[in-house]
Amino acid sequence: MPDTPAATPRARVRVPLRFHDGYRVDADLVTFHGLTDGQEHLAIVLGDPGPVPLVRLHSECLTGDVLGSARCDCGPQLREAVERIAEHGGVLLYLRQEGRGIGLYNKLDAYALQDQGLDTYEANAALGLPEDARDYTAAAQMLHALGIAELDLLSNNPDKAEQLRTLGVSVRDRVPTGVFTTPHNVRYLRAKVLQTQHTLPLGELTEMAELTERNAG
Repeated sequence: MPDTPAATPRARVRVPLRFHDGYRVDADLVTFHGLTDGQEHLAIVLGDPGPVPLVRLHSECLTGDVLGSARCDCGPQLREAVERIAEHGGVLLYLRQEGRGIGLYNKLDAYALQDQGLDTYEANAALGLPEDARDYTAAAQMLHALGIAELDLLSNNPDKAEQLRTLGVSVRDRVPTGVFTTPHNVRYLRAKVLQTQHTLPLGELTEMAELTERNAG
């Protein structure tokens, strides 16, 4: 990995995962020494990973993952990813990058600005913060520590694949996630297409956003 110190596995423990809809799967949770950003990121190893495992880089989202917020699609994406990776064999990296790296309090401040009409990226900028502050160096360290040199990436975000390739990880294919829309997150999803070229259906999202605005009026 280019000019980056190696991380090493710290501990590995088997944990039974149980989801609200009844889905169950056992996973190995792996912690690490030597991650460059000093955060407590976690690898969740699912199924039987082969030579080219299915991998998702999932950024922590307290509001979506834990509280079930409908303002984003993070919770449904996490649930979907665990099952798909378990079926294929691979790893979900749970990365402590709340709010695309700006933190929980700043994310909620950005939500307040979104309520005034700004999109998610404009709100970050209005707070003097990066539109997306995430750096995937630690993710690449974790993958190398697990012996993963090539993978299929479960993501709609092209930046994740580009960063991993720059960091010495071969991304064979980028596999799209499902599209999880609600009346509360459709503007957010549409902004991700327009601002950062996420692979989501722009036409459908635009129609739904317009319908939501008409119904709200």
